[in-house]
Amino acid sequence: MSKPIRVMIVDDHAMVAEGIEAILETYDDIEVVATLSNGREAVEQAEALRPDVVLLDLNMPGVTGLAATEMILERRSETLIVILSMHDSPEYIATAMNHGAKGYILKDVPTDEIKTAIDRVMAGGTYMCTGTRSSLSPRISDGREPLTSREQTVLLQLAQGKSNREVAEVLDISIHTVETHRKNIKRKLGISSTAGLTRYAMEHGVLQGTGQL
Repeated sequence: MSKPIRVMIVDDHAMVAEGIEAILETYDDIEVVATLSNGREAVEQAEALRPDVVLLDLNMPGVTGLAATEMILERRSETLIVILSMHDSPEYIATAMNHGAKGYILKDVPTDEIKTAIDRVMAGGTYMCTGTRSSLSPRISDGREPLTSREQTVLLQLAQGKSNREVAEVLDISIHTVETHRKNIKRKLGISSTAGLTRYAMEHGVLQGTGQL
């Protein structure tokens, strides 16, 4: 028998988190390794507990679901993130997927759809719940792929003339992670040089930002 899918549930509404946990525990092939209430705990525990899938609330105080998604994936890229949300607008969905989430489901979906989403992402696919799929596809494919908030932060640091090592120290991430972000930024923007990144940052007002997460 194969190992059960290790799932972490993160939602600041205890009743929602406990309800999802109760549902998932009825499946023999799923093990709920933690039920947490905030994004900061999720980032810390994802490293310690090594979940296969994190069901992550989009809107939480402090570290939001989007910020937690980026930080978890920076530390453990093999973890699969499925966003839980009350919002079905294309903007929310596209933003979540562009931040690295593999799935997006609404909190009021039928309970078996949560299991379907987990199975889909574990099989290497993506999953958008019923009602979101038709509105999502044109948003993601329309124009240039947007930078995530973390990539914008890295771009700001690079545009200020910092080296990869200096950016890594400022953001408390590895040099390898900075290099990955730099490659992704260049690919998304179609820019090949650091000077080009600086010029882009100046022209688009990035250097006027605070650089805060």
